[in-house]
Amino acid sequence: MELNKRQQKIIEIVKDHGPITGEQIADQLDLTRATLRPDLAILTMAGYLDARPRVGYFYTGKTGSQLLTEKIKKIKVAEFTSMPVVVQDSATVYEAICTMFLEDVGTLFIINKNGHLAGVASRKDLLRASMGKQEINSIPINIIMTRMPNITYCFKEDYLLDIAHILIGKQIDGLPVVKRSTNDSGLEVVGRITKTNITKAFVELAHDELL
Repeated sequence: MELNKRQQKIIEIVKDHGPITGEQIADQLDLTRATLRPDLAILTMAGYLDARPRVGYFYTGKTGSQLLTEKIKKIKVAEFTSMPVVVQDSATVYEAICTMFLEDVGTLFIINKNGHLAGVASRKDLLRASMGKQEINSIPINIIMTRMPNITYCFKEDYLLDIAHILIGKQIDGLPVVKRSTNDSGLEVVGRITKTNITKAFVELAHDELL
């Protein structure tokens, strides 16, 4: 977030004299408390200042980059989850290719008859299957998919930065977002998180910081 001159001056005053009340800050700037209220609210919400009742404002000692880093670390998967694209494990490779093309995704999540995550199929998996001499109309997707328990997945409560590290480390495009079924017999797919989702999160965060 880019601070205006008055907000920068407020920070300097609080650095030098904090803890200090809003009235005392207003006196030093020769302004009314009401005039300063929006600036103090912005600086407090952004994390530059902290406030305590009957004590006043004090400087947190954190730089803009430190505050941004803290904000990034707090973003959870739930905030940027997309709708999952799933196919039944009884579907053929041809049907899976059509679904991937029509939905414009890089990864399909395969579910069994109980609606639980059974496998994952990527573009590479489908490309390898289609390059063979076998008839893709007759090859079940469950023959070529990556199966449980060799699937990396995440939960809505996970932190987005941790998932970004996983995607980079494993060199994959996306993960299924899951929740445990009510009887704990499997994992239900409730979303997907991809490199695109993560890019969107950082772009939105940067946009907010520039406002």
